[in-house]
Amino acid sequence: MSLHIHLVNLSSPTAMLLQSLELDIAGGTIHTVMGASGSGKSSLLAAICGTLPPGLVFEGDITLNGKSLLALPTERRGVGILFQDDLLFAHMTVFENLLFAVPAGPKNARVAAVEQGLKDLDLSAFAHADPATLSGGQRARIALMRALLAQPQALLLDEPFSKFDAVLRARLRIFIFDLVKQRHIPVLLVTHDAADIADAAHLTHLTPQPHA
Repeated sequence: MSLHIHLVNLSSPTAMLLQSLELDIAGGTIHTVMGASGSGKSSLLAAICGTLPPGLVFEGDITLNGKSLLALPTERRGVGILFQDDLLFAHMTVFENLLFAVPAGPKNARVAAVEQGLKDLDLSAFAHADPATLSGGQRARIALMRALLAQPQALLLDEPFSKFDAVLRARLRIFIFDLVKQRHIPVLLVTHDAADIADAAHLTHLTPQPHA
């Protein structure tokens, strides 16, 4: 699997956000993007997901496993995203949150996928818990597993560790990086923290574009 981003321009009606960016992310690789506020990080993720706000224009191409994503709606792109907020459904149990993400198919297979996911997280005892009763770290792991159970072919991480203290950040970082490498999917990580860099050989710094 691989995610390729060929960006010529990313602009709003009044400003140029990004220019001349080329990223080729192989399966199992975590590529980190850093940059100050206003450097276009969030807009880049939105372009990959297909959620660019009206008025923003992406010129170039984004391909996943050799297939262009630009003409596809968000739900057909095969791209998962994990935010700094876990966004778990408050009206669902942990198990129901995970089951919601599993693609359609035989019920037994879907349930088995959730049970295995909980086992991988070492959270089987919390299957029927209210997400609000979990710790922040547990909720973050559940959110990651929900993203992975949707079987994405690429994963975007948008400041996923920023809400936690240094110790928990380090633990979550190891857990998430190990899990996505096992799944051998390409990962694009946006962060402000240099400690989040998985591999210095796969690092891009974005700089804000000067306004005209």
